[in-house]
Amino acid sequence: MANNSFFVVIEGIDGAGKTSIARELCNILRQTLGENVLLTEEPHNESLMGAEIRSALRRERELRPVELAQAFALNRSSHLKSVIECHLQKKQAVVICDRYLLSSLVYQTRDDITMEDIYQLNRWARSPDLTIVLNVSAHIAYQRMDERSKSARELFENDLPTRLKKYCAGIEMLREEGQRIIEICGDGELSDVIHDVLGALEEGAPPWLRIQPPLLLA
Repeated sequence: MANNSFFVVIEGIDGAGKTSIARELCNILRQTLGENVLLTEEPHNESLMGAEIRSALRRERELRPVELAQAFALNRSSHLKSVIECHLQKKQAVVICDRYLLSSLVYQTRDDITMEDIYQLNRWARSPDLTIVLNVSAHIAYQRMDERSKSARELFENDLPTRLKKYCAGIEMLREEGQRIIEICGDGELSDVIHDVLGALEEGAPPWLRIQPPLLLA
């Protein structure tokens, strides 16, 4: 936690609710830290290769698996340099990132590209101070995806049971590398999940990170 900064990542399969949780967490932390709290996401649209990745995820262009993995690594490098690390240089700064390296380990592995290959491709990436993983059942995740969009699913929004297994393997790998990861049940209502996320954050955050309990969520 250099310069009294804090880098937290929210992870989970599609439909886990991570984007909603990341936004709500940002709103809560801004009550005490104001603009020192930055919410961002990966892939990062404004960073290198962002447009190409989004196009591939929407199935508008085709990238070979190794090309997509390399594109994500380039995007992460650009995102880290121009956004994340720039913000974390401030005193008592917080960055909340919706997806990060764990997602690469899960979504970019194939029969011919192992999780270790993906990790080595991203071995230079800054480690989060805390990763919070929202665990949900495939049934709940599919239900949420169907509720939010009737359009065709993106490239990786299928075969969620396999993604869940890969998340378990990716979490184990990163924990062995010394990363701090806390798993939270994400099946419940937003208010219940954010309560558990705040508990995890209080457990893993530095003393200066003051958390204002949220008002009743809609």
